[in-house]
Amino acid sequence: MSDELKVKQSVIRLTKGDITGLQVEAIVFYARPDLLLGSGFGGVIATRGGPKIQEELKKIGAVNVTEAMVTSAGNLKAKYIIHAVGPRFQEEKLEEKLRSTMLNALRRAEENKIRSLALPAMGVGFYGIPLEVCARETLGTAKEYLESPTELREVIFCLSDSREMKAFQDQIRKMVTL
Repeated sequence: MSDELKVKQSVIRLTKGDITGLQVEAIVFYARPDLLLGSGFGGVIATRGGPKIQEELKKIGAVNVTEAMVTSAGNLKAKYIIHAVGPRFQEEKLEEKLRSTMLNALRRAEENKIRSLALPAMGVGFYGIPLEVCARETLGTAKEYLESPTELREVIFCLSDSREMKAFQDQIRKMVTL
């Protein structure tokens, strides 16, 4: 099973583990519209990254679904966090909104001259996005984005378990055979 997809001068890579521990320039957090870090993965970011991240988010305020905002990453290994506000399960135009959210996260990375970016399986946890939909839409959007001129060289999908890893590997396999 493939854990990597070369796209022009860039690569999409799959890994399993803790996104907050990766050596990348930026990580993506699937954020709430009010940009509060809250519990779950947001709580991990708040604890490990320190209070500076939430302070920056409070200055931004609330944002709409599909928008993405950039803050520092506080005490995390990454330099930035891209807070991407995506759709919830059974929301109208789910796939379209998920693609737009992903695209906006990639654009924020580009605007900040980020060359290595790590993302989770966007929205599959608390927000209930079906894993297969997430893998198809986010990998497809990343591949399409990297086919155009970009300084982004590495897009890593950091997956939390074997179930997520398999869904993303299956999707990469489909993309290679097209």
